[in-house]
Amino acid sequence: MKLLLPRCRRCCRGAALIIRRCFRGGSAWSPELDAASASKIPSASSILDEAQIFRSIEATKAAASDVGHVRDILARAIERATLVASSDLTSEFVQGLDVEETATLLNVDSNDRALTSELFRAALDIKERIYGNRIVLFAPLYLANHCVNSCTYCAFRHKNKHIQRSRLSDEEIRSEVEALERMGHRRLLLLAGEHPNYTFDDFLGAIHAVAGVRTEPCGNIRRINVEIPALSVSDFRRLKDTNEIGTYTLFQETYHRDTFKRVHPAGPKSDYEYRLQTMDRAQIGGIDDVGIGALFGLYDYRFEALAMLQHAAHLEKHYGAGPHTISIPRMRPADQAPASIRPPSPVSDPDFLKLVAVLRCAVPYTGMILSTRESPQMRRKLLHLGISQMSAGSKTDVGAYAKGDQQTELDTFGTSPHLDNLDLVSKDPPPDLVGQFSLLDHRTLDEIVRDLMELGFVPSWCTACYRVGRTGAAFMAIAKRGNIHNYCHPNALLTLQEYIQDYASEETKDLAKRVIQAEKSTLARTAALDRKLQKIIGGERDLYF
Repeated sequence: MKLLLPRCRRCCRGAALIIRRCFRGGSAWSPELDAASASKIPSASSILDEAQIFRSIEATKAAASDVGHVRDILARAIERATLVASSDLTSEFVQGLDVEETATLLNVDSNDRALTSELFRAALDIKERIYGNRIVLFAPLYLANHCVNSCTYCAFRHKNKHIQRSRLSDEEIRSEVEALERMGHRRLLLLAGEHPNYTFDDFLGAIHAVAGVRTEPCGNIRRINVEIPALSVSDFRRLKDTNEIGTYTLFQETYHRDTFKRVHPAGPKSDYEYRLQTMDRAQIGGIDDVGIGALFGLYDYRFEALAMLQHAAHLEKHYGAGPHTISIPRMRPADQAPASIRPPSPVSDPDFLKLVAVLRCAVPYTGMILSTRESPQMRRKLLHLGISQMSAGSKTDVGAYAKGDQQTELDTFGTSPHLDNLDLVSKDPPPDLVGQFSLLDHRTLDEIVRDLMELGFVPSWCTACYRVGRTGAAFMAIAKRGNIHNYCHPNALLTLQEYIQDYASEETKDLAKRVIQAEKSTLARTAALDRKLQKIIGGERDLYF
């Protein structure tokens, strides 16, 4: 036990006590040292109103079949997405949809092709008006898979004795980041579980290790987002003080309290209220860029979407900016994770497509993130419904990039001969369930970049906003005025030119050159952009507006 003590700072009188606290609840991983700030955090009941959500779902079922009413909501969504009504930067320049309007769209019959087609067109129109045709690319990097929690949908859960627990050393972090940089990645999402064997101090050290990696010809990570367990206000301040991180992301997983308790039977994560208050602690601790999300398949997708809308409205009201991003992961099978094999509330493809489109209409200014949990075919469809960011070339196992491990896909739930026995004791984990969860899109970054351009999108690795302070309320003020396009589009083309110079295959280079030429004609600052493009061709890097 003494081996656990040196990296477990200030929190308990010994490793045994740390472990006991981890299993009972609370936050031994990140102790609170600022009781005064923590006392200002709103209660969970003030963040989320379950009763209102249920009322809205029931009350709008009839209206959802009224074609004229649905069309009126879609028209309002488009109008609000481009409304500039005031010069006051603290006001709502862009209004989304309220709970009742969003509930109505969520209740639209997903198999009504005519009406859902109108919804899909509205969602794409809104996304293009605000974000244009850019798609930001990133990759997740798992630093450790130790975890004390018992989430029934995750392969990293404490009760999974099949998995080989590991954590990256500084040398292994460097190898992973080098492998990602050689692919052309500039943006990473760092992930870790919650356990005394991998402390918050370890994670802070890993952030600096990642930021310091440089590879030839011009590889470096310019944006480090993080997805780690809930932190105290005091540790959010320490995270901010690294001066290396961008967005802090944390999924509530499910906003439905009773379901949350069932799928989180043990560990600090089982504290529903503490987890729901995390983004408030982040804001109080100085993290002004936050990302929320739900794991779809745990509970009714309509409830989860409306709960995220309430959560976003709460952050907007109290801190002047809603979430920077909303993630929409759908359940995928994971080793020894029964809820992932038989999801309590599975979401069909038609419902999932509708869900994404509705969210884009409801929160037009918020980035929407799509992971490689979905197949290439589904990802192509979702790109036309409002997605603005997506992972590429992802792996969900510790150390997988440097080793070149390939995860095997499972096309649908129930197609593997191993699935019926996943919650039973067996000698070896199923070979097709590797990492935190299984993936469906195994294309390389270059293949995805080329595919995006063939579909009419512009791949982007832009990180300029975070480098010049366009974050939090400052970013939202620009986004809500519809002016992000003026910054992000030329910056996307600059990062695409970098990719051409340093990493792209010949086939991708040829297509990218044509895309850059075509997209330049849509911009006002063509001369300034041309000058920067020529500098990149001449060898300069990291140029932006």
